Formats: sequence, structure tokens, C-alpha cells
Amino acid sequence: MPTRIGFDNDLYLAEQTAAIDERLKKFDGKLYLEFGGKILYDYHAARVLPGFDPNVKMRLLQKLKELRGCEVHITHIPTPGDEAGLRRLGVNLTSDPNFSTKNMFIS
Repeated sequence: MPTRIGFDNDLYLAEQTAAIDERLKKFDGKLYLEFGGKILYDYHAARVLPGFDPNVKMRLLQKLKELRGCEVHITHIPTPGDEAGLRRLGVNLTSDPNFSTKNMFIS
């Protein structure tokens, strides 16, 4: 039985890019994007969505116009891959991780 592909990366890129470009026009070039999961190497999504490219979110960011110099804030500790990928895009990256507990060790 052939494996069915459940996620179309090219369709995702085309539709998301068009939707983001439309929102940029409405809000004078300002944009708030929220991504679930990792930006790079999202192997969890690749496991649950057959055909999902673990780096499709970074490919989407690379397609956006006038991204260089933008402020990007993330609420988790960036993985080395996320940080390197975002810096290659030329964005100003800040992080303010929120932890569910102050106790960093489980006893």
C-alpha cells in the first residue's frame, strides 16, 4: 500500500505567504506571527503530519519581503538551530522564556 502524503509543503508556503503579505498591507508593514513548535528541525510535526518538511517554517520566513532588521521576540529558549537560522535572516532576536515553575529540578 503506498504511503499517502498528508501535508503539502508547497501549498502551505504559497497560502501562508499570500495571507501574510495581505496582512502586511492592512497594518502598514507591521506583523505579529506566532509559530507553534520549533522553527527549524520540527521533527515532532514531521512525525504527526506525513510529508511535513521539518524546516518549512524557516522556508516561509525566508520568502517574506523586508524581514531584515525586524524585531523578533520568542518566548522560549531558542535552540541553537533556531537562533542561527533567525540570525541568518538578519532579524534582531530577543528571548524572554516563561517557565512553568521556578524549580528547575524535579525531585
